[in-house]
Amino acid sequence: MDLSNPTSITFIIYILAMLGIGFAAWRFTNNLSDYILGGRSLGAFVTAMSAGASDMSGWLLMGLPGALYFSGISQSWIAIGLTLGAWFNWQLVAGRLRVYTELTNNALTLPDYFTHRFEDTSRLLRVISALVILVFFTIYCASGMVAGARLFQETFGMSYNVSLWAGAAATIIYVFIGGFLAVSWTDTVQATLMIFALLLAPIMVVVHVGGFNEAIHVIQNINPKYTDLFSGTSFIGIISLLAWGLGYMGQPHILARFMAAENFATIKKARRIGMTWMILCLGGAMAVGFFGIAYFAAHPDQASAVTANKETVFISLSQILFNPWIAGILLSAILAAVMSTLSCQLLVCSSALTEDFYKSFFRPNASQIELVWFGRVMVLVVAVIAIAIASNPQSSVLNLVSNAWAGFGAAFGPVVLLSLVWPNMNRNGALAGMFVGALTVLVWGEFKWLGLYELVPGFFFACAAIFVGSSIGEPASEKMKAGFATMREKII
Repeated sequence: MDLSNPTSITFIIYILAMLGIGFAAWRFTNNLSDYILGGRSLGAFVTAMSAGASDMSGWLLMGLPGALYFSGISQSWIAIGLTLGAWFNWQLVAGRLRVYTELTNNALTLPDYFTHRFEDTSRLLRVISALVILVFFTIYCASGMVAGARLFQETFGMSYNVSLWAGAAATIIYVFIGGFLAVSWTDTVQATLMIFALLLAPIMVVVHVGGFNEAIHVIQNINPKYTDLFSGTSFIGIISLLAWGLGYMGQPHILARFMAAENFATIKKARRIGMTWMILCLGGAMAVGFFGIAYFAAHPDQASAVTANKETVFISLSQILFNPWIAGILLSAILAAVMSTLSCQLLVCSSALTEDFYKSFFRPNASQIELVWFGRVMVLVVAVIAIAIASNPQSSVLNLVSNAWAGFGAAFGPVVLLSLVWPNMNRNGALAGMFVGALTVLVWGEFKWLGLYELVPGFFFACAAIFVGSSIGEPASEKMKAGFATMREKII
């Protein structure tokens, strides 16, 4: 890394700013609730931006533009599905979950919520859900580290392994230090940086290819299918891409933002802010990849990096079209996207290990200081395992995200959704849904039957399992139904 290079200087300033926020958050972190959920104190703007930033990982600036660059506008079905899924998640889940987790013994994690919502004295729900979080989130963390490594590799010419550690180090440090507040405050800065980059970059690409109409003309001449929303797709393919939206209801790092909101009213304001941010960011990311087709067709001599790896299209365009200072800011946006999601995932894994294993089974009387420090150590442990998984330089960001997203969406999505809308759901139903959803994703993902994204059968099989399971054994108790009724009253 050339420290005299404006891009390098911009990166260093950005990373130091994130670390500074981490140290500031440390001063407000006094107990496990602060470390895991920030004391449930997030306002509407921070809730919205943190939920958005934690959701839109390196995939937003690398995977999605790369997909459109390679295949054209037909890949936008993913973005359409995500937008619809996010809206339904805000509408159906966010407010209810914020209220219900507070009513269920002030639950700090999803496993904690499941345990108290379904009065699970056996603690099976806690163990299984925590294990699901650890397995799939470790894979998800690895995807973030791959994206960060690619960024450092392409930008500074580092080896992949050095880039991997460089990209992960800063995130690990501020999560370790500041916990949830550090993650949320940095998310807000990172989300702002991301939307700036994704609005500016496509405008400059279009300008350099001679305007919007000229860009479309060039792309159509290269391949008319690039401008056809249905090109190269099938009914199964479109369903698979749209189905990404189903996954929102089961993502612990996004659901944690809802749980941490100040109150129910905050959720309503956050929904409008969050959806606006998301639509603009997705539109910008798609535009970068799509119009990048026209740019590199006109400048094939500059396309070597993109030809080697389509997921570097945003990086390449930023370096080519902008002066080094602006390029540094735009590339920092990729790092921001990576760090925002990775930080949330590390914290959720740490929370599961601390709250749902260490405190619940080994040290129920542990002091708050002990629990916070155990959580910090677990951040390091999970990070090292994720780095080991990400050590393969051939890893695809989109593929890694796809596997983890489906796992959470199927294992948790139906359980979370139905627990918030159906009072008769019981522990057996929750266990059945979680098990069937996770198992379906693992098996279907291995065999790829019908070419259908594993989240689709996983989600619907899990829903069926919940209804069947809830009809077996003890029905929902009167106390459970009363708690559900109280939640409904509070959201009206």
